[in-house]
Amino acid sequence: MDIEIFPHRLLSADTTERLLNDLEKIEGVERMVLHGQRLPQGSDNPDRRTIKINGEEVELQIKTGRVLMEIDSEETIDEVREICEEHLPFGYNIHMGLFIRKQKTVTDQIKYGEKLEEVSEDMIGLTDQNAKLSERARVLKRKE
Repeated sequence: MDIEIFPHRLLSADTTERLLNDLEKIEGVERMVLHGQRLPQGSDNPDRRTIKINGEEVELQIKTGRVLMEIDSEETIDEVREICEEHLPFGYNIHMGLFIRKQKTVTDQIKYGEKLEEVSEDMIGLTDQNAKLSERARVLKRKE
C-alpha cells in the first residue's frame, strides 16, 4: 500500500531532514520517495545541501513538495499522521493509492537494455527513467 504526504507548502531542507528522520523510525515504512522541484546546481541555494538521514549523508537536490511512502498496513498511517502534525503545522493532506511502481516496465527495458537485470528491485519506481540512477536516487538501508 502506498500513501502520499502532500504538504501545503514546499519544505525547507531542515524540515525535510527532521520529517524524514522521524518517518524512518516507523517500523511499517518500506520505502520513501521525495518529489519536488529541482534546485539549481551550485551553492547559491541554502536548501541544496547535504542532510543526514538515519546517520547517512544525502545531497538534497529538490525542494520537497510530496513524500511518497510504501507502507505495510493502514495502521501505519496513524503514526505517519502524528509525525506530520508535529513537523507540518501549516497543513498537509495524506492520500492513499498506488504511487510507486512495483515492477520493471517496458520503459525500463528501453532505457537500460541488457543491463535491466542489474537494476536492483529496490530502485524500481524510485527515479525518473530519463535520469542516470547515480544522480537521481539514493537507497538508504535500515540499520538492524
